[in-house]
Amino acid sequence: MRDDEQETWQAYVRLRQRLDGAISAGLAEDGLSLADYELMVALAAAPGGCLRAKELAGEVCWEKSRLSKHLARMDARGLVERRPATEDARGIIVQLTASGRTALERAAPNHVDLVRRVFIEPMSETEARSLRALADKVVTEVEQAAGL
Repeated sequence: MRDDEQETWQAYVRLRQRLDGAISAGLAEDGLSLADYELMVALAAAPGGCLRAKELAGEVCWEKSRLSKHLARMDARGLVERRPATEDARGIIVQLTASGRTALERAAPNHVDLVRRVFIEPMSETEARSLRALADKVVTEVEQAAGL
Protein backbone atom coordinates (compact mmCIF):
# COMPACT_ATOMS: atom_id res chain seq x y z
CA MET A 1 0.00 0.00 0.00
CA ARG A 2 1.33 3.43 -0.90
CA ASP A 3 1.95 5.96 1.89
CA ASP A 4 -1.02 8.15 0.87
CA GLU A 5 -3.29 5.10 0.76
CA GLN A 6 -2.10 4.01 4.20
CA GLU A 7 -2.67 7.53 5.56
CA THR A 8 -6.19 7.57 4.11
CA TRP A 9 -7.00 4.17 5.61
CA GLN A 10 -5.57 5.10 9.01
CA ALA A 11 -7.52 8.36 8.99
CA TYR A 12 -10.72 6.36 8.47
CA VAL A 13 -9.78 3.85 11.20
CA ARG A 14 -9.12 6.68 13.68
CA LEU A 15 -12.42 8.36 12.73
CA ARG A 16 -14.38 5.14 13.22
CA GLN A 17 -12.68 4.26 16.50
CA ARG A 18 -13.06 7.72 18.04
CA LEU A 19 -16.63 8.17 16.81
CA ASP A 20 -17.69 4.71 18.02
CA GLY A 21 -16.03 5.44 21.38
CA ALA A 22 -17.80 8.78 21.77
CA ILE A 23 -21.17 7.36 20.75
CA SER A 24 -20.73 4.32 23.01
CA ALA A 25 -19.93 6.58 25.98
CA GLY A 26 -22.95 8.76 25.24
CA LEU A 27 -25.33 5.80 24.97
CA ALA A 28 -23.89 4.26 28.15
CA GLU A 29 -25.20 7.30 30.03
CA ASP A 30 -28.68 6.09 29.03
CA GLY A 31 -27.91 2.46 29.91
CA LEU A 32 -27.48 1.22 26.34
CA SER A 33 -24.58 -0.01 24.27
CA LEU A 34 -23.98 1.01 20.67
CA ALA A 35 -24.93 -2.54 19.69
CA ASP A 36 -28.21 -2.29 21.64
CA TYR A 37 -29.01 0.99 19.95
CA GLU A 38 -28.27 -0.27 16.42
CA LEU A 39 -30.54 -3.27 16.88
CA MET A 40 -33.30 -1.26 18.54
CA VAL A 41 -33.29 1.36 15.76
CA ALA A 42 -33.59 -1.38 13.12
CA LEU A 43 -36.46 -2.99 15.02
CA ALA A 44 -38.22 0.33 15.66
CA ALA A 45 -38.13 1.07 11.92
CA ALA A 46 -39.67 -2.31 11.03
CA PRO A 47 -43.43 -2.83 10.74
CA GLY A 48 -44.78 -3.77 14.16
CA GLY A 49 -41.33 -3.33 15.69
CA CYS A 50 -40.29 -6.83 14.71
CA LEU A 51 -38.08 -8.64 12.21
CA ARG A 52 -36.93 -12.17 11.59
CA ALA A 53 -33.52 -12.62 13.22
CA LYS A 54 -31.99 -13.32 9.80
CA GLU A 55 -33.36 -10.02 8.44
CA LEU A 56 -32.17 -8.14 11.53
CA ALA A 57 -28.68 -9.61 11.11
CA GLY A 58 -28.69 -8.39 7.51
CA GLU A 59 -29.83 -4.92 8.52
CA VAL A 60 -26.94 -4.43 10.93
CA CYS A 61 -24.38 -6.59 9.05
CA TRP A 62 -23.84 -9.00 11.94
CA GLU A 63 -23.14 -12.71 11.91
CA LYS A 64 -25.76 -15.05 13.29
CA SER A 65 -23.78 -16.06 16.40
CA ARG A 66 -23.04 -12.46 17.42
CA LEU A 67 -26.68 -11.50 16.96
CA SER A 68 -27.94 -14.51 18.91
CA LYS A 69 -25.67 -13.82 21.89
CA HIS A 70 -26.48 -10.12 21.97
CA LEU A 71 -30.22 -10.69 21.63
CA ALA A 72 -30.08 -13.10 24.58
CA ARG A 73 -28.59 -10.31 26.72
CA MET A 74 -31.14 -7.78 25.47
CA ASP A 75 -33.98 -10.25 26.06
CA ALA A 76 -32.80 -10.78 29.65
CA ARG A 77 -32.93 -7.00 30.14
CA GLY A 78 -36.46 -6.82 28.72
CA LEU A 79 -35.50 -4.73 25.67
CA VAL A 80 -36.50 -7.31 23.06
CA GLU A 81 -38.51 -10.48 22.93
CA ARG A 82 -37.70 -13.53 20.79
CA ARG A 83 -40.22 -16.12 19.65
CA PRO A 84 -40.40 -18.84 17.01
CA ALA A 85 -41.73 -17.76 13.63
CA THR A 86 -45.18 -19.22 13.05
CA GLU A 87 -44.54 -20.01 9.37
CA ASP A 88 -41.07 -21.51 9.91
CA ALA A 89 -40.24 -23.34 13.12
CA ARG A 90 -36.51 -22.72 12.59
CA GLY A 91 -36.96 -18.97 12.21
CA ILE A 92 -36.94 -16.54 15.12
CA ILE A 93 -38.94 -13.32 15.31
CA VAL A 94 -37.34 -10.51 17.30
CA GLN A 95 -39.63 -7.79 18.62
CA LEU A 96 -38.83 -4.55 20.38
CA THR A 97 -40.70 -4.58 23.71
CA ALA A 98 -42.54 -1.60 25.16
CA SER A 99 -39.68 -1.28 27.63
CA GLY A 100 -37.19 -1.38 24.75
CA ARG A 101 -39.08 1.30 22.85
CA THR A 102 -39.12 3.48 25.98
CA ALA A 103 -35.35 3.02 26.43
CA LEU A 104 -34.77 3.90 22.78
CA GLU A 105 -36.98 6.99 22.98
CA ARG A 106 -35.21 8.09 26.16
CA ALA A 107 -31.73 7.67 24.62
CA ALA A 108 -32.50 9.09 21.16
CA PRO A 109 -32.43 12.84 21.98
CA ASN A 110 -29.04 12.58 23.71
CA HIS A 111 -27.70 10.40 20.90
CA VAL A 112 -28.90 12.80 18.20
CA ASP A 113 -27.39 15.77 20.06
CA LEU A 114 -24.04 13.97 20.35
CA VAL A 115 -24.01 12.94 16.68
CA ARG A 116 -24.80 16.49 15.64
CA ARG A 117 -22.12 17.95 17.90
CA VAL A 118 -19.23 15.62 17.09
CA PHE A 119 -20.05 14.54 13.54
CA ILE A 120 -22.49 16.77 11.65
CA GLU A 121 -21.63 20.28 12.87
CA PRO A 122 -17.86 20.09 12.19
CA MET A 123 -18.62 19.53 8.46
CA SER A 124 -19.56 22.09 5.88
CA GLU A 125 -22.53 21.27 3.65
CA THR A 126 -20.09 20.57 0.81
CA GLU A 127 -18.14 18.15 3.01
CA ALA A 128 -21.36 16.46 4.10
CA ARG A 129 -22.46 15.97 0.47
CA SER A 130 -19.02 14.59 -0.36
CA LEU A 131 -19.14 12.21 2.59
CA ARG A 132 -22.58 10.93 1.56
CA ALA A 133 -21.37 10.37 -2.01
CA LEU A 134 -18.24 8.60 -0.80
CA ALA A 135 -20.19 6.42 1.61
CA ASP A 136 -22.60 5.41 -1.16
CA LYS A 137 -19.71 4.57 -3.47
CA VAL A 138 -17.87 2.46 -0.86
CA VAL A 139 -21.05 0.64 0.25
CA THR A 140 -21.83 -0.21 -3.38
CA GLU A 141 -18.31 -1.61 -3.86
CA VAL A 142 -18.49 -3.66 -0.66
CA GLU A 143 -21.93 -5.03 -1.51
CA GLN A 144 -20.85 -5.97 -5.04
CA ALA A 145 -17.72 -7.69 -3.70
CA ALA A 146 -19.92 -9.64 -1.24
CA GLY A 147 -22.42 -10.54 -3.96
CA LEU A 148 -25.30 -8.66 -2.33
